[in-house]
Amino acid sequence: MTTLPHRVLRALDRFNAAHPWDHNAHYHRWILRQLPGRFDRALDVGSGSGDLARLLATRAAEVRGVDSDPVITARARRLTPPTAPVAFTIADALTGVPAGPYDVITCVATLHHLPFAEALTVLRQRLAPGGTLVVVGLYRADTAVDHLLGAVAAPLNAATGWLKNKGGSAPRPLSMTAPTRPAGMTFADIVGGARDVLPGARLRRRLFWRYTLVWRRR
Repeated sequence: MTTLPHRVLRALDRFNAAHPWDHNAHYHRWILRQLPGRFDRALDVGSGSGDLARLLATRAAEVRGVDSDPVITARARRLTPPTAPVAFTIADALTGVPAGPYDVITCVATLHHLPFAEALTVLRQRLAPGGTLVVVGLYRADTAVDHLLGAVAAPLNAATGWLKNKGGSAPRPLSMTAPTRPAGMTFADIVGGARDVLPGARLRRRLFWRYTLVWRRR
């Protein structure tokens, strides 16, 4: 016999499919709050359709977006006004990141596709002294706290989807076209790995199955 929680979860899954919204874009304004009011050069790794890169451009003199997906990169270029100080590059996040240094580096929902420590090392090397790295990533639920946050997030996810789709059927934002991969590292794994590469990094679990990392280079 199917238990009530399983029935509820299946109902929420069906509701979420009918009322989609972008969990990564939800954190874009939070990312901006971690950054200076103005900065010179910024890099967005895993830039997708360019929403975050265009937001960074409201504060930066120059923004580079890097993504390995040519289809979504072409969309990012089409959506970006020609006068905006943003350029998009099709490149691997480990080997093709444009030379820095950058005052700001952002990376959203990308690290779980890459070798974690190696990717953080590349980003650290590209960051200018005094610069800020902000990561929003995915982790694998493991502890009771993780599962509790997931349980809290499920109805909030449905409510947010309903509010964002209220008044009409909003299309699902196309932020990427490449196949997604579930997170393999637990939050504890991520904390340990990050602090080996980025001493003093601040990491937090967040709602909607995300974590955040902020590190400022001295």
